[in-house]
Amino acid sequence: MILKLLQYSSFIALLVLINKVSFCQEEELSSELKNAVESPRLDRILFYNCENLFDTKDDSLTDDKEFLPNGDRNWNQNRYNEKSNRIAKVITAVGGWKPPELVGLCEIENRSVLNYLTKSSPLYVFGYKIIHKESPDARGIDVALLYQPTEFKPIATNFISINYPHTDRKTRDILYAKGILRNDDTLHIFINHWPSRYGGQLESEENRFFVASVLKSVADSIANSNPNSLMVIIGDFNDEPNNQSLLKILDAKATYDSLQNPQLVNLSYRLQFEKNQGTYKYQSHWGILDQLIVSSGLLAKHEKTYTTIEHAFIYKAPFLMEPDDTYLGQKPFRTFAGFKYNNGYSDHLPVFIDLLEK
Repeated sequence: MILKLLQYSSFIALLVLINKVSFCQEEELSSELKNAVESPRLDRILFYNCENLFDTKDDSLTDDKEFLPNGDRNWNQNRYNEKSNRIAKVITAVGGWKPPELVGLCEIENRSVLNYLTKSSPLYVFGYKIIHKESPDARGIDVALLYQPTEFKPIATNFISINYPHTDRKTRDILYAKGILRNDDTLHIFINHWPSRYGGQLESEENRFFVASVLKSVADSIANSNPNSLMVIIGDFNDEPNNQSLLKILDAKATYDSLQNPQLVNLSYRLQFEKNQGTYKYQSHWGILDQLIVSSGLLAKHEKTYTTIEHAFIYKAPFLMEPDDTYLGQKPFRTFAGFKYNNGYSDHLPVFIDLLEK
């Protein structure tokens, strides 16, 4: 009886949330983004860096002490619940009138926070399934994939380990999933969270070069088996589309050359350098660390499942922004400003791409 009451209250909360989000979209989204959110699709694929979605329990195997009730951030159950509900709101908002069919996440602590998000937050009514594995990252933050089981049926998964040749330092795995879409096409999807720029961009780029080379090897193997493979590579790469790790090592091109097949194309390049958009603000600079990369097989409009460069978006909704008093303009409405609790969403904006069908 208690469980049913909790589920009912969560369902009512979700209805309220959807109504608020719909009102927000109607009143405040740019016309381009509003049309994108409401447009029909075969599948919508969202990626979101959740900015430290930690539970309140101590994991003795990882360095999570900041996010404990007695830690530096005074992380408690109320803050954790609010954070989870905010992530649920973002996922719901990006979906429009139905939830995104696939959701890639990073900066989530463990399976417990994913279970809470999909089963105890208002998101539970959508029935998401989870693909996740604990990573060897020192802080314990992982990547994960949520999916609608009626829209994507996994047939193979792999968590690609990163074993640096130059250091014993550990980082997140690359999550790979192969599955069947509702129209019976096969999709390969990769969820990434590449090593940070801690210590400086140039000083740390060797780590991202290596991760890019690992991902490139796996993507090439798939393309060599089938040059028309449908691949989507999403994540927080901690580099921008024109950095060497993406442009040279991964060879994710800025534009689509229909004469060269197979190839990888970074749809986020256009968002940054033609539309002057960003997902992350460092001081006064807006950059795109969260990116959408696809195989040329997905850009062939004659195929049953396809996408275009016009179907990649940054979800810059007003409720995800706050004034930037230091560097002017706006910035992402994040959970913490330094160690001060800010009660926001994330320091990154979500990105999404739509798959279409003929």
